[in-house]
Amino acid sequence: MVDSSVENIDVRPVNKKENRALFQKREKIQPKKARGDFRRLKWIIMGITLAIYYITPWIRWERGAGGPDQAVLVDLARERFYFFFIEIWPQEVYYITGLLILAAISLFLVTSLFGRAWCGYSCPQTVWTDLFIFVERLVEGDRNARLRLDKAPMSISKFSKRLLKHSIWIVIGLLTGGAWVFYFADAPTLLRELFSFEAPVVAYSSIALLTATTYVFGGLMREQVCTYMCPWPRIQGAMVDDETLTVTYHSARGEPRGPHKKNEPWAGRGHCIDCNQCVAVCPMGIDIRDGLQLECITCALCIDACDDVMDKVDLPRGLISYDTHAGQFDGDPNRKIRVRFIRPRTIAYSLILLLVGSIMLFTLLNRSVLDVNVIRDRNPLFVTLSDGSIRNGYTVKILNKVHETRQFRIDVEGLKGIQSWLETAGPGDHTNLVSVPADALSSVKLFVSAPAASLSERSSDIEVIVTDLVTGGREIQDTSFKGPER
Repeated sequence: MVDSSVENIDVRPVNKKENRALFQKREKIQPKKARGDFRRLKWIIMGITLAIYYITPWIRWERGAGGPDQAVLVDLARERFYFFFIEIWPQEVYYITGLLILAAISLFLVTSLFGRAWCGYSCPQTVWTDLFIFVERLVEGDRNARLRLDKAPMSISKFSKRLLKHSIWIVIGLLTGGAWVFYFADAPTLLRELFSFEAPVVAYSSIALLTATTYVFGGLMREQVCTYMCPWPRIQGAMVDDETLTVTYHSARGEPRGPHKKNEPWAGRGHCIDCNQCVAVCPMGIDIRDGLQLECITCALCIDACDDVMDKVDLPRGLISYDTHAGQFDGDPNRKIRVRFIRPRTIAYSLILLLVGSIMLFTLLNRSVLDVNVIRDRNPLFVTLSDGSIRNGYTVKILNKVHETRQFRIDVEGLKGIQSWLETAGPGDHTNLVSVPADALSSVKLFVSAPAASLSERSSDIEVIVTDLVTGGREIQDTSFKGPER
């Protein structure tokens, strides 16, 4: 049976020219320069974050002989991560996992309290985009001048300005990529190698890739990265509620909006004069008066622009301000903003932060500087010696996490008459002493024997005990001792 609805389907071929109209061409956003408290705050945060990023690889930290003296270093060759007094080995990757959890929950908490404050002030995309816009404004002028330049035909003046702007952008991208690779090698050494063309190919390729991505994301794509590439705008809706403090337009006070002339009465109309200054300064190109939007990064530049206009028309500031969702419907310009910072979700996020942070701190303070791994030989499982005793072989790996050579003693317990000796030991030498270099892993062959009479089963449990002769610290590893069928 044929569905009658099929008759209504348009099966005509798609006209490509008509199809293009379905997709709107991107309109380049040229934000106007904002002045005010929030713009100053953004400059301060930009300066701090950029300083941290560029300076950190050059901070020195003494770790003793054999250890790198760079405070923050991701040493891929030696498989270590150094962060000041903390040294993380590959088997301690759970610390990285813990840090990621702390970062995520902190972001959830900040968003539930202040909206997308991270996006508006500290996100690398925001910081570098602000820097690129600053360069663009410095070279081409403020918003109106840039709009006129966009519409003007190509000329020597326009070409030279564009060339200068893009050249500075590329230099910023180059410095960004260059600073990043310094986190993965000794910064002074790598800098010298880069200029002498002795650095590894991966260093040059990484700098080139990061230069390109910084240039494209910060200079060319800008708001498109936040709108289309970043997943956080879609997630943050689940973090905010009616008590979240975020950038808000007070529609009860501002509407109905419209132009206003000097000495005209304000009765019967709102305080918004529809000057669109809030839209002009927005780096995302949105109108905050339309309410909370996916594109809004809560940078608060619209607050500065609106407050400046309110000052000029002799009206109270705060038509656009940080407020709760419910506050936007209150038309009293003199009311005090009341926010409940202690709410079920903020309590939950804080407790998770406290729990994860406490666990990480406890494990960090009690972490052992000694790590032992015992691997029993599987071929052969055991060997019967001439005196009738049974011998097993083991590989003992000792990891010394301190920056000095340490000596360790290996003992074995668990069976009556059990004996142990190292493969490299002389006849009758059962001292089992192993010297491990600083910050290194040593592997030794250990033989263990026991009288056949002491074996009641085919497999018996034994303990391999490694003792640090300097501190007396011990690491115990359980393993098994194999024998013949009883």
